[in-house]
Amino acid sequence: MKPRLNVHISHELSERVEIATKRPGVTKAAVVEAALLGFFSREFDDQRDGALVRRLDRISRQYDRLERNLSIATETLALYIRFFLTVTPPLPNADQDAARALGKERFEYFTTQLARRLAGGKNMIRDVLDEISAGESEFFTEAEIEALRSVRKDQSNSREGENLETSDE
Repeated sequence: MKPRLNVHISHELSERVEIATKRPGVTKAAVVEAALLGFFSREFDDQRDGALVRRLDRISRQYDRLERNLSIATETLALYIRFFLTVTPPLPNADQDAARALGKERFEYFTTQLARRLAGGKNMIRDVLDEISAGESEFFTEAEIEALRSVRKDQSNSREGENLETSDE
């Protein structure tokens, strides 16, 4: 005698099982058994494992970018400190009190600016990269850029037309 299994499923799933059994030769038991076989199959595990591997790959790439960015920031700071200490002459004792007061004032200004940039979501590295990176205008004339944009526009219009034709069929 075959073992029996009594389960309770949602109304929505029950309706879907009923719809599936309207096909000739398909029973509720066959639908449930196929679903359970799929759930326990190696293919299901492979799909789940594939999704996990993709997520881990994405996290790994993000980590690599963070590590690279931290390395750049650390190296930049170290080079700046070395340069500053190399080119800054020592102050005579008589000027040190005035220098400390000026340093305190400048540091307060610095922290105020830092707080403002962080609160506004600004990023100095992104700003610097935007300033030094080459733009389209450095490689092409305005006429060439316009020609490229019109080609892109024509291509996107033709794709939209293809999509409309496909959806009308």
